[in-house]
This record gives sequence, C-alpha cells and structure tokens, in this order.
Amino acid sequence: MTQIPERLRRLLLFARKPSAAAPAPARPARQGHNLFEAAAVYVAACAEDDQARAEEAANRVSPGALSFGVNELACRALVALARERNEPPLTVARSLLGLRNDPA
Repeated sequence: MTQIPERLRRLLLFARKPSAAAPAPARPARQGHNLFEAAAVYVAACAEDDQARAEEAANRVSPGALSFGVNELACRALVALARERNEPPLTVARSLLGLRNDPA
C-alpha cells in the first residue's frame, strides 16, 4: 500500500519534466475566446434582435461559460444601474422585469 503514493509521485514528476527529445509546443497567441467578450456580444446581439450574431457569440465558448459570463454581466449592469438610480438592486431588477416593487 505504501508503494502507491511513491509511484504516483514519480509518475507526476516524470509527467512534469519536458522530454529532451521533444521540443515544447509553441503556445498560440490566444488560447480561445474570452468568455466575457462572448457574453457581451451575445447580450448586445439579443438586445438588438440580431440572431446571427448571438449564435456566433454563443459558439465561441461552452454553454456553461457563456451562462457564467451572461450572469456576471447582468450582475455588474444591475449594480451600476442601481447606483445610478440610487436604488437597491432588487428594486431595479424588479422594475426592469416589469414586476411590482412589493414582492408579495
């Protein structure tokens, strides 16, 4: 049993060391699309009813990443608008969605 952790340690050390025979692959200039850029384009396209641009932005990142980016954008926009209106974020959110201010 005590040999398993030692084997794993050696395996991990071996995996980290670059092979002398194989040069390290060149890193691309950009490692994919920024999820916040995709979210910004997606939300703006939806607001402008531009389905083609919304679909193109949605295909840049995974659905989970896009959802996270859209959620982050919504939170930041709500906080900024609430500060501008000098109102609580919940009041502004309910107003934007056309809901009554009293959550009954």
